[in-house]
Order: sequence, then C-alpha cells, then structure tokens
Amino acid sequence: MKFSYVMLPDYPLTESLAAIRLADELGLHAVYAADETWHRDLWLLFAAAAGQTSRIRFGPSVSPVTLREPTLIAQAVMTLDELSGGRAEAVLGSGNFGLLAQYNIDWKSTKPLSRVKESAQVMRTFIDNSAITHDGEFFSYNGLFTFARPVQEHLPIKLGAMRGPKSFQVAAEFSDGCHHALGYTPEAYSYMYDNMRIGADRAGKNVDDLDIGAWMVFAVGPDGDIARQAARSMVGIYASSMPTELLERNGVTADDMAPVLAALGSGDLPGAYAATRPDVAEKLSVAGTPEEVTAKLKTLEPVGVNHMILAITDAGLVKAFTGREIEGVADVNTQIRLLAEEVMPAFG
Repeated sequence: MKFSYVMLPDYPLTESLAAIRLADELGLHAVYAADETWHRDLWLLFAAAAGQTSRIRFGPSVSPVTLREPTLIAQAVMTLDELSGGRAEAVLGSGNFGLLAQYNIDWKSTKPLSRVKESAQVMRTFIDNSAITHDGEFFSYNGLFTFARPVQEHLPIKLGAMRGPKSFQVAAEFSDGCHHALGYTPEAYSYMYDNMRIGADRAGKNVDDLDIGAWMVFAVGPDGDIARQAARSMVGIYASSMPTELLERNGVTADDMAPVLAALGSGDLPGAYAATRPDVAEKLSVAGTPEEVTAKLKTLEPVGVNHMILAITDAGLVKAFTGREIEGVADVNTQIRLLAEEVMPAFG
C-alpha cells in the first residue's frame, strides 16, 4: 500500500517545503497538489522541492484540462521530471466546477470526460514522441514538438474521477490509474475497482498493476474528537462538488447535504459547518486517532485500493477556509509523522 500527502498549497512556501522534506524523509510515496488559480502555483513549489528531496514523487492531482492546455501540462511535468531525477507524474481532470464558474465556463458544456480522455491521449503521444500531429474534437496540432524530455522511461499520466462508471473505465483503459476523490466506503471503491477492471480488460491490462487511489479528507491526532472537528470543518467545502451517486455510495443523501450546500451558496461558512451533522462528517472523512484512522483505511484494502492519498487538514487550513479556530489540532508535520510512524506500518 502506498501513502501520499495531497496538499492545498495555501501555506507559506517555507512551511510547504518543510512538510515535503519531512514526507520525503519518512518514506511517503508522493506529494500532490491542486493545480488551481485559488492556490500558490504547484509547479514552482514542486520545482523548488525537487532539489531538496531524494525519493518522494510530485505532481498535480488534478490538473484541469479545461483551463490548462494538455501539451503545456506535458511540458511542465517533463521539466519537473528532469529536475527531480525521474519523480514526476500528472493526474488530469476536467476542473473544479466552482473555479470554472469564476472563469464564466459552464462545465456541462465542456464535455468533461471526452475532453479528459483526449487530453490523456495527447499527453501520452507528446511525452513519448516529443512531437504530435493531431486533429481531435478539442485539440489540434500540426507537427508541434518540444525539447523537454522526461527521465523516466514511462512518465505516468493518470485521471481523477468521482462519478463513474465511464470515468473509471476510461482511466483504466487510457491512463496509468485513477485517483478517486471523496470515496470513503468499501462500496464506493468496489464500484471504482469493478469499472476500472472493465476498462483495463478492454486495453489488455491487469487492473491491479494500475494506480488505484483513494483521495480523502484526512485528520489524525492524539485527540480523536479534535481531529474529527477539523475534518468536519472541511467536509462541506469538498462535498459541494460530489455528485449524488457518490454521496449515496458513501451512505449520504442529497437531503443530508442540502442545508450545508445552501449555507455554502450564501457564503455562510460557519453556517455550513453547523449544518454538517457529525454523522455525515464521519462518513465523508477519515479522522481520529492513529488507531481509528487505521481501522477505517483498513476497510478499503480488500476492495482493491492500493494507494491512500490523504488531504491532511490542520488548524491553519480550517482557519483559512472557514475562519474557525480549533485548539489542539495537530499541525501538518505532526500528522505526517503520525501517519508514517503509527498508521503506515499497519499496512506492511
């Protein structure tokens, strides 16, 4: 089982770099970040981190192909691969719907899955061949070339997905894996795995050779109740992007989330927290003591997940997004240590 840290790069850069160095020292597989205008630029952050680390991998999870052209993502990830000595990868998605709205883009008009599929194919060709001629539905090139080259023989390109089933199938058929955001139950990941197997079979792949990633809101600390408070503060913000089908696979109904979304829609972040019932927050996060989070993560092992991708939530992140002060929440570095020293060993 691989364990990775996914950050929102909203901390001072010196703090983010220190957390990445610690994750590298303690043996985490990768550090990912959202490639979104709302945050500091992950490509510059990871370029700096590449020279300060030796083992950990880097990349966006996800990079939005609606806003960022896929050959430019390919150029950036190949450059990062050279800087890091072969430790870069990219996870593609259609983009955060809230962010797209601020660009006056209606995500429904973008044909998101078709666009992401073509983007993965474009990037694979451009990375492998250094050039591309292509006339597709969304992208067209005539002899475009680059001198950027990866160090890895095969630089991984993966897809991010939530709804399924087609997105999970496409990820397995046309890329190196899938990061499934905001699934928390064996039912959610069984659904992902079964559909990834369909796509893998179509491509003549073994699904278990692919990256089958569980991307989750996460908080761990010596006081489980405080960790759960921190996670609960962020659940509504993330859950606002969850399709109804995924909520249901996590045991949550649209009615459960309606008051939370209403508060978020009016800009009332404290109200959104108050409207997030503790039982709903428990279903839509992984939070608690090391023993408690280990037990929850263990339920996903039998259904094919081979990569835990944890969006660590601490007091600084909660305050930045919601304005709430929570005393006693473990900071990011403490949570990385608890993860590496008390959770990861349980998975061999």
